[in-house]
Amino acid sequence: MSKTIYFGSGWFNEDQLAAYNDAYMALEQNPTVDMYNSYIPREHQYHDLEVADHPELLHDREWSTGTFRGDINGIKTSDVTVAIYLPFDEDPGLAMEIGYAHAIGKHVLMVIPDEHYGEDINLMTWGGADNVIKMSQLSNYNFNRPTFDFYEGGVY
Repeated sequence: MSKTIYFGSGWFNEDQLAAYNDAYMALEQNPTVDMYNSYIPREHQYHDLEVADHPELLHDREWSTGTFRGDINGIKTSDVTVAIYLPFDEDPGLAMEIGYAHAIGKHVLMVIPDEHYGEDINLMTWGGADNVIKMSQLSNYNFNRPTFDFYEGGVY
């Protein structure tokens, strides 16, 4: 049996995009994840339009509302929320997704690239996660048996 995930990750700069791609590939290799039926926000932009390609959307209420509501629905309907977190480059949208998923009782798995694992992370973002793992552990994480654990790094 495999689980669906909500794939929370920024893709708005080079560092975020690298982590996004690494995590996506690891999840595709994970036999306990149903990527086909999972919710990937980047693949579900309202009317398939991205702000990077259409900067005028920054002022389009329909697009922003449609994208936001779609993502919220993705969190609600997925089994687990996976949050790709960069301690040095916090994404406020990801923080909201973590908090929302936590508030509605979804298991939240925070994933940090190995080279940044152990760095200090924000208390409120960390508090919404049930477990924090290294990127290298993602392809083997058993989503059928999600676990709780403490983060080994500092929390501010």
